Amino acid sequence: MVVFLLALSAACCLGLGFVLQQHAAQRAPRADLLRWRLLLDLLRMPEWLLGTGFMVGGLILSALALNQGEVSLVEPLLATNLLFAMALSRVLTRQSLGRSGWAGVLLLGLGVTAFIVAGRPTGGGAPAGELRHWLVVGTVVGLTLLLVSMARRLPLFEEATLLALAAGLLYGLQDALTRTTTQRLDHDGLDAVLRSWQPYAVVAAGVVGLLLVQSAFEAAPLRMSLPALTAAQPITGIVCAVGFLGDRLRVTPGALAWEAAGLVAVVVGVVVIGRHPAMPGSGREVAASADGLPDDRVGAAGGPAADGSDDSDSGGPDCDDPAGDPDGPDGGPDSAGSR
Repeated sequence: MVVFLLALSAACCLGLGFVLQQHAAQRAPRADLLRWRLLLDLLRMPEWLLGTGFMVGGLILSALALNQGEVSLVEPLLATNLLFAMALSRVLTRQSLGRSGWAGVLLLGLGVTAFIVAGRPTGGGAPAGELRHWLVVGTVVGLTLLLVSMARRLPLFEEATLLALAAGLLYGLQDALTRTTTQRLDHDGLDAVLRSWQPYAVVAAGVVGLLLVQSAFEAAPLRMSLPALTAAQPITGIVCAVGFLGDRLRVTPGALAWEAAGLVAVVVGVVVIGRHPAMPGSGREVAASADGLPDDRVGAAGGPAADGSDDSDSGGPDCDDPAGDPDGPDGGPDSAGSR
């Protein structure tokens, strides 16, 4: 019960923190995308600092939960951070949940329950040797680098999703390495922890993941990034836990089927909730996010493919001029028509 309470409290803090951070990050200079200067600019924003405070609190609570329970148990519970993010977003946007919102909530809740009940995550298995540690860590880091390199070639909305996926991979790895670090601290003491590489990898994964997720928050509305982040983190954490921590799941055919169904339900629920209108990302925010972008990326950020809206407010003859004059109110061809 303690693990459940710690994990759900961590999810609450993380969800609230993500929403506040994204509200601040979308006001950062666009030139700071994927640059360390972004974090320096965000440090000047009180809203981002408050969101970071919630996030740090969530990380501390999740570390305590990971110290008490298995990664494969805690990670699905942490995925519920999207429910708390949606609750705050609903207050900010004044949108009701509706059928799709409740469907996403139900899918996420049932998916987490199905995975935990069917898998019955337990620890106690022999941890893997250094070689498997490095193979798993290297695979996750390699996938992260691949996603980031691919993201830089895509329009902003797609870039935000891939950056959030990359951050989710690192956060899942960070959770597994946090569990390793706390176990070593309990058994061997602080000196042994400081002589191992895992705590430094935890810090590195956290810092790089923070840059990636803030860049994703800056690039596009929250619903383009948070679902990818929330779906990638638990899956990566579970893979790492089974891969090198010695976590065990039931592997009977029936259990595997329910575990797979639970994870699919979690991912689908996360996507449904993340795309709900209550999540920040209205058409006005989308249009604002395209300001100052290069021409080859503005279309994707503000066009119809980005948020499903039409382009009636970006160049139509009746967009800003009631009289229907395509030249805008001051007679200039570019006064308010298009970007």
